[in-house]
Parts: sequence; structure tokens; C-alpha cells
Amino acid sequence: MSSVNSRGSVTALRFGRLLLTGAAGGLGRELRTRLKGYCEKLRLSDIDDLGKAADGEELHVVALEDRAAMRSLLEGVDAVVHMGGVSVEGPFDPILQANIVGVYNLYEAARLAGVRRIVLASSNHVTGFYRQDQVVSPADPVRPDSYYGVSKAFGENLARFYFDRYGIETACLRIGSSFPEPRDRRMLATWLSYDDLERLVVACLSAPVVGFAVVYGLSDNRVRWWDNTGAMHLGFVPQDSSEPFRAALEAKQPSLDLDDPQVVFQGGAYVRMGPFE
Repeated sequence: MSSVNSRGSVTALRFGRLLLTGAAGGLGRELRTRLKGYCEKLRLSDIDDLGKAADGEELHVVALEDRAAMRSLLEGVDAVVHMGGVSVEGPFDPILQANIVGVYNLYEAARLAGVRRIVLASSNHVTGFYRQDQVVSPADPVRPDSYYGVSKAFGENLARFYFDRYGIETACLRIGSSFPEPRDRRMLATWLSYDDLERLVVACLSAPVVGFAVVYGLSDNRVRWWDNTGAMHLGFVPQDSSEPFRAALEAKQPSLDLDDPQVVFQGGAYVRMGPFE
């Protein structure tokens, strides 16, 4: 059985029911249309309005911190693409509830429901306090640049525990900057096109064996701070590049202040955010 994906190519239909959390968010809205070709039923969840259900969609308004609701949400699901939670830096308490308590609720619900594979939205901010003149791999120690980065590091560690203890496979995506096009010179290194985002998620869903894996989400950019060699078994091959945007962005930012921590460190503006109280 096969179907046509958003880029017009034929793909084997693997999943009966796929869950996409955070479906009302920026990347969730993008993936909502793209993932339909990979499942018979696409279950969507968020705390915000999801609009009307299209054919093959199931809509659920669920807070990640609601343990009972999360257990119901995971019932009958074959795999999860977890984009839910607080997606930016901010005060700790909301991040705690959505990104720490919430990701625990997700994994415990997945264990109880027998879900065997999760694609987890992590972040490049897990290693944001490495310098921009360094190349980092997932084998290097984490150096979070924010409460948000700390919460994503927790999610990665929890995912590893649930794989080691319970055998739930997870691909943790340390997403760079996923927008229609890069917005500044930093994003020449961190940009991930929407098409490459789809390729990355689908590679993680369809790889025969994932185990516990961490992979940086970036396109085939000329400048790279991240080494994905250790995740080659996932089969992710980016096809886009930030290079066509280089001249315009360098003209927009002709010089950089090398004493500015936002320029020195990979996390950019996140290394200077806060305190929030």
C-alpha cells in the first residue's frame, strides 16, 4: 500500500495512526499537512485551537501536563512526532510544566499504550554554550544556554532512559532554525528548510532501527557547527542549503561584534535572555 507525500513522491504507508503533538505551533502546522501521506489517521493535539478536522484527522485539545488526558491521547497510536511544549526561552515554571512534566507524561503514556517509536523535538539550544568556532556532535557533553535548553536536555535523558529500560526507540531532533528562509547570518549555519524538516522526520519514522539517537536538524549548509556522523543510520539526507541567501544576509549584517556573546556562542540571543523574575 502506498501514498503520495507533500513533495509528490510515492512512499510506503507505514502507520495506521500517527500522533503529532503541538500541531497548532509553527512547525506543527507545517507538519500537519506533510505527515498525512504517511498514515491512515493523523491524530493532532495542542492546547490551542486546531480548527476543523480534515479527512483522516483526529483533533484533541490536551495539555501535556494533564497526565490522565495524555494517557488517553496515546491509546491506539503507532508512533509519535512530539512537537508540543514551550518552544522558546522564558520563565522556568511554564517550561517545567510543559517540557519536563509534560515529556514525562508523554513517555509514560507511550509505555502504557505500547508505543514503540517517538520522534522528539529537542533543540540546538541543548548545546548553545559551545562557541561558533567549534564543531559539536551528539557525543559531546550538553551545554544548555537557557531554561529551555535545560528542559530539552532533560527530554533527551528521559528518552534514553525509556529506551534502555523499556525499549521505546527515540530520535531526538536538535532542530536548528526552521523557517521558510534564514533570517540572519547565524542562520546560515543553523537553517533547516521545511522540506528538509519533513525529510528528517520521515527518516526517523521509517528507519528500520532507530534505537536511541540524537541528530541535529539542519539543511546542507556550507557552514556547519554540528556533526551528524553518528546518526547516519537514520538515513537523513538534507537537500536544501542556506547558501542562496548568503549574499543578502551578509549585506544586511556586514560586520559582527566579536565581543558580543550572541555572536560568540552557538545559541545566539538565547545566551543573554533572562533573568525573568
